[in-house]
Amino acid sequence: MKAEKWFREATTTEEKILALERMLSVIPKHKGTDHMRAELRRKLSKLKEVSVQRGGKGTHTDIFHIPRTGAGQIALIGTPSSGKSSVVAAITHAKVTIADFPFATTVPVPGMVRFEDVQFQIIDMPPITEQYCMPGQIDTYRHCDLIAIVIDLSADIAGQLKASIGFLESRNLIGEPPANLTGADKNLFSKKAFYLGTKNDIAQPDAVQNLQTLSNHPFEIVTVSVKTNEGIANLPALLFKMLGLIRVYTKPPGKKPDLTEPFTLPAGSTVHDLAAAIHKELSDKLKDARIWGTGVYDGQNVQKNHILNDKDVVELHFHG
Repeated sequence: MKAEKWFREATTTEEKILALERMLSVIPKHKGTDHMRAELRRKLSKLKEVSVQRGGKGTHTDIFHIPRTGAGQIALIGTPSSGKSSVVAAITHAKVTIADFPFATTVPVPGMVRFEDVQFQIIDMPPITEQYCMPGQIDTYRHCDLIAIVIDLSADIAGQLKASIGFLESRNLIGEPPANLTGADKNLFSKKAFYLGTKNDIAQPDAVQNLQTLSNHPFEIVTVSVKTNEGIANLPALLFKMLGLIRVYTKPPGKKPDLTEPFTLPAGSTVHDLAAAIHKELSDKLKDARIWGTGVYDGQNVQKNHILNDKDVVELHFHG
């Protein structure tokens, strides 16, 4: 199950190959898994062909391709000296560059944020201006789950909004996605976003109100001060909430639940979605489940369309 999750979350061919090889090494070898093992070998062969084709001369590394690690990925956008690096340094162990001069960050720097028993990724990005952004920078924003628009509340709010919002709107990263797109392609547009107001300790009292008034998007505003630590302790919980995720724990019948590594699912997911997240073939055989958690009594039997809540414990039952 862990190897399957690794494969689903992998964003590079090399990662996918490693995950598939791990799955093949641990999957039980018996008649019931013949079809599954054959399908895994087919996928592995195809990926290795792709890897060989890309391995020739002329290939280059895309610094803005950041493989997703953890439950979700958040990318920061902001103008020079807006405080992006300081925030990332305050909530992760990432080795960011913090300086008193603009454009100190020249490459994306990912770090891991821990909220209770789950981790997700936050990326410090090079700054943008109205006139300039680094080539390829859009790719990180296109593939992340959430964009944090960093605004220095003590500086020119209107100018920062014009640069950041202009960048995102002109590339269809916020607002309505192109009408002709559906499915997975649609997910590359109209990203979830929020405002991260920094330097709140030296901002004018009406700075947040000004940001709200000047913005033409109803994004949530979160304020912090790295200098005084205001809002820093609560930031991981807020980020997890804005990613729109829930944690679900599983337990085999008659045994204790595994409370160490929850499955992370989009809020609103059902019991059937959980089974599919574990393995698609399991979801096809799902009958019902028992749940310990929110809105149910302990061990209540529920149908597969039951909507899950954060920290629910689920015991899945399958047709023989």
